Amino acid sequence: MNSKFPQAAFPLFANGSTPNSLGYTFPAEWAPHEATWLSWPHKEASWPGKIDAIFAQYAQFIKVLSWSEKVRINVADEQMKRLALRHIEQSGADLSKVEFFFHKTDDAWCRDHGPAFLINPQAENKKVIVDWGYNAWGGKYPPFDQDDIIPTLIGEAFNLPVFHPGIVMEGGSVEFNGAGTILTSTCCLLNENRNPHLSKGEIEEYLCEFYGAEQVLWVEEGIEGDDTDGHIDDTIRFVNSDTVLSVVETNIYDDNYSLLQKNLDSLGKLRLLNGKQLNVIELPMPDPVVFDDQRLPASYANYYISNKHVIVPTYRCEADDKALDIISSCYPDRETVGIDSTDIIWGLGSFHCLSQQEPAV
Repeated sequence: MNSKFPQAAFPLFANGSTPNSLGYTFPAEWAPHEATWLSWPHKEASWPGKIDAIFAQYAQFIKVLSWSEKVRINVADEQMKRLALRHIEQSGADLSKVEFFFHKTDDAWCRDHGPAFLINPQAENKKVIVDWGYNAWGGKYPPFDQDDIIPTLIGEAFNLPVFHPGIVMEGGSVEFNGAGTILTSTCCLLNENRNPHLSKGEIEEYLCEFYGAEQVLWVEEGIEGDDTDGHIDDTIRFVNSDTVLSVVETNIYDDNYSLLQKNLDSLGKLRLLNGKQLNVIELPMPDPVVFDDQRLPASYANYYISNKHVIVPTYRCEADDKALDIISSCYPDRETVGIDSTDIIWGLGSFHCLSQQEPAV
């Protein structure tokens, strides 16, 4: 086995095997879910002066999720659970689908600190978890030690094997087509605040071995205001195995214009495993969202795909309807639901950043 994957990293697998070598894969988001995982928002510093304003829309998100799958929520204690239940009840969610787990977190961004679930229907353990290292986007927002162990705590709660690759990785930095391809960005994964000891090729190897993929494709840029250094879930999303939605800015004077044009150019040069060029559908950016003189990373690409819905952040502007129509046309088997994210985005993320899917198997 490659020396970069020492046996000591895998106490549950004495031979040091990786998920890929054992036949596990990370399904595309549109594959069937058993549940969606969330971590209840509680960190005032993430929404300074506004955290109370986000709960109604956050609970609406939970309501739509509950229509087609379980919603599993990390909370610190009974007090936080009671607060969460009050908002969730007010939203009209199906409470029979909502489950709470007493796992203390530092923040709410479950896409990045939550478990990466991989499946292999033929294996004895049909589902496993990968617990990547987590450092709050390059050490920007300490403390993060409670977030860092959430995947292992969930593995223990469900008696699932847990892999520990030993490097930093965030769920929002990678996008999957369900057919062996991962899409990511150089501005994030090659940032020296993540894994400066690894080359681009070594990062690709980790991604393929621990997500069960065969290929990594790269674009360069993120969007203005994104404190994650350019997560892909704000810019480009797979619609199916060979089609992506890519956000574009039409205002040539906007700071995002050239960044997103560069990504479009990159997408045109990429090829899938079968040699096919990607189909690219352009998705508009919303009008700039600015709060407290800060440009926020508002993007329609930060939507979440549940079993029966596509839940899209909206921003009280004319582009909302156009974006909803484009996204709806890309997922004809699901209902597209827009939820106002104007307050939520003050935390510098939206519905995709807040959630992590658990696949059904």
